[in-house]
Amino acid sequence: MQNTLIKGQTVFITGASSGIGEASAEQFAGLGVNLIITARRFDKLKSLAEKLSSKHGVKCIPIELDVQNNDEVEAVFKNLEKEGIFASILLNNAGLALAMDKVQEAKISNWDTMIDTNIKGLLYVTRAALPYMIKKNQGHIINIGSVAAHDCYPGGNVYCATKHAVRSLTKSLRLDLIGTAIRVTEVDPGAVETEFSEVRLNDKSKAKKVYEGFQPLVAEDIADAIIYCATRPQHVNVSDIVIYPQAQASIRDIHRT
Repeated sequence: MQNTLIKGQTVFITGASSGIGEASAEQFAGLGVNLIITARRFDKLKSLAEKLSSKHGVKCIPIELDVQNNDEVEAVFKNLEKEGIFASILLNNAGLALAMDKVQEAKISNWDTMIDTNIKGLLYVTRAALPYMIKKNQGHIINIGSVAAHDCYPGGNVYCATKHAVRSLTKSLRLDLIGTAIRVTEVDPGAVETEFSEVRLNDKSKAKKVYEGFQPLVAEDIADAIIYCATRPQHVNVSDIVIYPQAQASIRDIHRT
């Protein structure tokens, strides 16, 4: 039943070169969904596209894209329109955290990158994708948020603020799109072992310690939740899912052995 609901559709994924984006591409492809995978690291995208096309027999288009650049985003969607390619599922996955500095000690450039990626990038891609969805009265926007959208923690200031913004934007989108057949979902992961902490801390050894002493989530766990949301019957809209590893009780409380 699940396969037939989205088989043959096309999903547009940002941040698809690794982690949750890559795992989601794998699982969508396994259901016969065609892919438009985007990220800044084109070599990784190209390799992933070739693998998924060969393995699952789906069409997979790799596109180098920096979601912080609205001109690039608009150009990508205009080119897809010219080729008659319509993405009925949008997975806004691109996002990052940089450093753990207090506000009074932080680098402004880190703030700019987080805001430009996590908030403005999501808005740029959503704004570019929506006209086609509205025209066809078909679509599903899935935003990857975070448990940081529900609380705050020391050193999380601007990152938490961006994810609170994503939560507000997701709710607002649902209001703006009422009366259409477009669904809007937010998936908020807790501790997931991906490149996230490595990027944030700019140190592989420190990043490994973040996940020591407990079993964190992995990218495939979040992809599984994304697929669940995307494969519900049309009249069902999963508004949001919060996912913790079993050892995590809140944004700040993790039991470590």
